[in-house]
Amino acid sequence: MVNRTALFAVLLSCLPAWAASLSQTEVFRSGEGGYHTYRIPALITTPKGTLLAFCEGRKNSGSDTGDIDVLLRRSFDGGKTWSPVQKIADMAEDTIGNPTPVVERKSGVIFLLLTSNPGPVTERQITETAPRISRSVWITQSADDGATWAAPVEITGQVKRPDWTWYATGPGNGIQLRSGRLVIPCDHNRRENNERHSHVIYSDDRGKTWQIGGIANEKTNESAVVELKDGSLLLNMRSYHGKNRRAEQRSQDGGITWLGLQLNDTLIEPVCQASLIAAVPAGKKSDGRLLFSNPAATTRTRMTVRFSADDGRTWGASRLLHEGPSAYSALAMLTKRTVGLLYERGDKSPYERITFAKFDIFSK
Repeated sequence: MVNRTALFAVLLSCLPAWAASLSQTEVFRSGEGGYHTYRIPALITTPKGTLLAFCEGRKNSGSDTGDIDVLLRRSFDGGKTWSPVQKIADMAEDTIGNPTPVVERKSGVIFLLLTSNPGPVTERQITETAPRISRSVWITQSADDGATWAAPVEITGQVKRPDWTWYATGPGNGIQLRSGRLVIPCDHNRRENNERHSHVIYSDDRGKTWQIGGIANEKTNESAVVELKDGSLLLNMRSYHGKNRRAEQRSQDGGITWLGLQLNDTLIEPVCQASLIAAVPAGKKSDGRLLFSNPAATTRTRMTVRFSADDGRTWGASRLLHEGPSAYSALAMLTKRTVGLLYERGDKSPYERITFAKFDIFSK
């Protein structure tokens, strides 16, 4: 008789290390907990090692408009189990969302950038009727590892120009540079011609005040930013150039200006949000290794994590985490070798649940 335990051990030993270590846990399931749909994940690791998983709770439908709240679950064991859901931003029947967290290393404070608009109003109505109907920018913070959160404070006047209509923070995560500057990827539409542009906002006083940084080329919006080995920045953007490829621009001055736009032929996309992080523990200097996640197809399927060892110039390895429908995602380093990914996935639709995947980093 075949020893099934021994056979399984042999088969397991033949798998790549990342595959053997892969685990996936459901964090939010649409239709449960009083919400029709959960969308727009964001993930960070706190200085204490706690995982914070944010998302939008869409009360009555899967629409981008309506009664939408910002929710949080925390994990103290690397994503094996999760705390009960916390509601950390609720503007009654209005929309509040696009969660974009960042940790300020010196104080340990976690800042969460958000955007809001009246619940019944669509993005199209905002772009066509602003400033009568507008999109506003908010910030909340936690000083106790995400257990409690301050009431959101509006910062629209600091970070939005009068001729901008639509506005979104992230979604995903912000970063803190070696200089201490906090940088948040954002995007906006211009009133004059409805052009889409990614941009960043930044704070040089540890989150007390915020300013508008560099604006990327047109036909870009939802974006992710990372600091590279030499201290320059890479902005990776959802692209509307009709090529199904991610757009990229680099900055040599901390995000104040951006160099010319390029489309990355390796990073195929279906026109969707993506995540980009340095593959080092939070607060550590980048060594050139980056991780990138998105649906690596021309449709919202095939959630894939890619690895670069040279600051994103080439992407030499990839891991498929879910073959089926998938969409938005958020990466975070858990330890020196362990990666977490919070992402939208399903069987018939990408928006059936939000899942946390955990696996060891790969280098080839």
